[in-house]
Amino acid sequence: MENQKPVLLILAAGMGSRYGGLKQMDGFGPYGETIIDYSIYDALHVGFEKVVFVIRKSFAEAFKDRINRHWAGKAEFEYVYQELDNLPEPFVCPKERLKPWGTGHAVWVAKDAINGPFAVINADDFYGRNAMKILYDFLSGGSLNYAVVAYPLINTLSDYGAVNRGICKISGENKLVSVLECKNIYKYPEIYFNHNDHKHILNPETPVSMNMWGFQSNYFGWAESFFRNFLQNHINESGAEFYIPELIQNLIDSKNIEVDVLHSSSTWIGVTYKEDKPMVEKAFTDMIQAGIYPEKL
Repeated sequence: MENQKPVLLILAAGMGSRYGGLKQMDGFGPYGETIIDYSIYDALHVGFEKVVFVIRKSFAEAFKDRINRHWAGKAEFEYVYQELDNLPEPFVCPKERLKPWGTGHAVWVAKDAINGPFAVINADDFYGRNAMKILYDFLSGGSLNYAVVAYPLINTLSDYGAVNRGICKISGENKLVSVLECKNIYKYPEIYFNHNDHKHILNPETPVSMNMWGFQSNYFGWAESFFRNFLQNHINESGAEFYIPELIQNLIDSKNIEVDVLHSSSTWIGVTYKEDKPMVEKAFTDMIQAGIYPEKL
């Protein structure tokens, strides 16, 4: 089945709590283009023909309408839902649970929509066309490995508050050795995060995962097993989340998979806080003026 054309999976179910709204629906281009619009434009440009969106039912109608108005007929689109009660049987979501189950859950809910190699990106992150191309080419090349696109930490931070990043350790063969989900990384007065009441300083060039992954279809079997174990142990912990890096680390340590690290010349652009928006708008304006994108997609 892995000789199928790669599918692009866009995680667009986020709550946007730090941003103060649905980043995935906000406009950043001159005609109100979303970050998703630029990602779809790049994806179609490099060869993707099917896009699966992970969304929530609460904004599904508006989201689908917007995609159809801009992109109908240009690719195959499918929608799956990341809802709190979408769990493997026999697990039942606790009534008091309010927090989503995490990025690992977001990918897992797409299990019935994808049966070949696939790329994963966030809806509110712009990865760049070169990154999209090298990931598409990797997934089209017949490798059974997974892949992650890494970016220098300094290029992924916000001036307006803390961010969460997957810190990568890479072998000499350009394989992923470890990926650690680090929360609340600050840019000032130096790049650091706190853990167990200790301040950890980070090198600005540290490679980080921005949740741009390349997976094979066997990912879903591994994810199901890991998620069941996670729920068995943490279902009643209101803040517990199933993160993609935790599963990947488990699979690396157990030698079930190898993960190739892909380095891109693209510049990552993203929004964590509302104050980040003018910077993102300027970045798209600059790329339009440079001829990378048309003024109106």
